[in-house]
Parts: sequence; structure tokens; C-alpha cells
Amino acid sequence: MFKTRLLVTLLYLSIGFITVSCSEFRKIQKSTDWKRKYDAAMKYYEEEEYYKANVLFEDIIPIIKGTKEAELAEYYYAYSYYYQKQYILSSHYFKTFATTYARSEHAMEAQYMNAYSLYLESPVTDLDQSSTYEAIASMQTFINKYPYSEYKDKSQQIIDDLQLKLEKKAFDNARLYYQLRRYKAAVVAFNNFEVDFPDSEFNEEGSFLRIKCQFEYAQQSIPSKQEERYRETIVYYQKFIDKFTEGKFVRQAQDMYTISLEQVRELSSISSN
Repeated sequence: MFKTRLLVTLLYLSIGFITVSCSEFRKIQKSTDWKRKYDAAMKYYEEEEYYKANVLFEDIIPIIKGTKEAELAEYYYAYSYYYQKQYILSSHYFKTFATTYARSEHAMEAQYMNAYSLYLESPVTDLDQSSTYEAIASMQTFINKYPYSEYKDKSQQIIDDLQLKLEKKAFDNARLYYQLRRYKAAVVAFNNFEVDFPDSEFNEEGSFLRIKCQFEYAQQSIPSKQEERYRETIVYYQKFIDKFTEGKFVRQAQDMYTISLEQVRELSSISSN
């Protein structure tokens, strides 16, 4: 019984505290005193109440433009979005800050946080990667501008992570064509992948799947097209074996190569008679 009463009492106290807190925030929000709002926004920010800080900063920033308080307000305003995980908005406002206050002691950090926010917004590989490209470009711009900053190593690691994501996306797209039996499109996609990502860890498998796609494309072709397409299979095998002589796909590739040679000889003999 005592425990129940204690819990009820604590519940009422909590509700009362929240009500008072919200009431106080509303009073500050309605105030026409920008200095009061500024001080309250700073206090809310320090207490990690980022939503309330954000609302108040948004109210006063247009009013205090050009004052000594404006720089810090806009800096924390960007961070208030960041801590609420609204990364598109934090990226925008960090970029705005870095441009507006280019001589600020926070300018370098803001430019980094612009790129870092885009990195955090970068989607999984199944989705469109436009923001990933934007994040790479922004992070590279940061490195170019501040090549010896404290963020240099982390920035380069982020670019590497994002590049790997793009590689995975491109490879998955090419492999999807193969799975859908769209062999001609798959061959083109694997060719493009090799050009775009020459050092990718996926190139061995991609090179093998290119042989397999071309081989199966030749098999399902009309007789008049088969010889040409088997010859292309042979060319892709030769490129593959030059690079991956000890690879895990060698035996399967050799089987398709052997069959392709036999088919070329047979088809060539038929066409010459």
C-alpha cells in the first residue's frame, strides 16, 4: 500500500514538473526579449534539451544578425539539429555557418560537420546513393581545404567507407541483372564496374560472373550469333585468368572456357562447309 502511494505521489510530482517546465518554455517562447530567449536557448542546449534550444535559436537568429551573439547562436543551432539526428538540416546549417563565418574559430569544425552529417545520412546500399556521392564530395573538399587538420584520418576513413558502399551498390546492381537472366545487360554492368572500381575487392567475382553471363548468353542465342558470343566468352576468360590465376572461381571458369572453345571449333566448321 505504501509503495503504491509513493508511486502515485512520484507520478504527480513528475507531471507537475513537466507542466511547469513546459509552461516556462512557452512563456520564454512568447517573449519579445531576444536576450532572454538567447540565454534560455543556451541553457537548454547545455542541459541537452536540443528541441527547445532549437526552437528558441530559430526565433532569435534573424533578429540578432550582425551581433556578437549571432555566431555562437548559429553554431549551436546547427548542432541542435545534429543532436536530434536531423542530419540533412544539420548539414545545411553547418555549411551555412562555415560560409557566413569563414574566419571563425569554429569554421573548420563546421565544414567537417557538414560533410559528416551527410555521411550519417547516407542510406543503405539498397537505396539511391545521391547523398553518398554528395558526402564524398563534401568530405574531399574538406580534406583539400584542411589537409593537416585533426580530422584528416577520420575524414579519409569516411571517404573509404562511402566508396565501399558505392562499390557494393554497383556490384549488387550488376549481379541483379545476372539473377534476372538479363545477361547482355549484366555483362555491360560488370564491364562498367571494372572500369569504375579497378581496385575493388569484388572484381574477382565480378570478372567470373561476366564470363558466366557471356557464356549463358551465347548458349541461349540463335545459331548465327553463337560463335561470336562464345568467342567473347573466351576473351573474358583470358582477362580473368591473367588476373586471378589462383582464384576460387578458376575451375568453373575453365569449364566454360573449354566448352566455349569446343563450340567455336564446331560452329566455325559448320559455317565453313
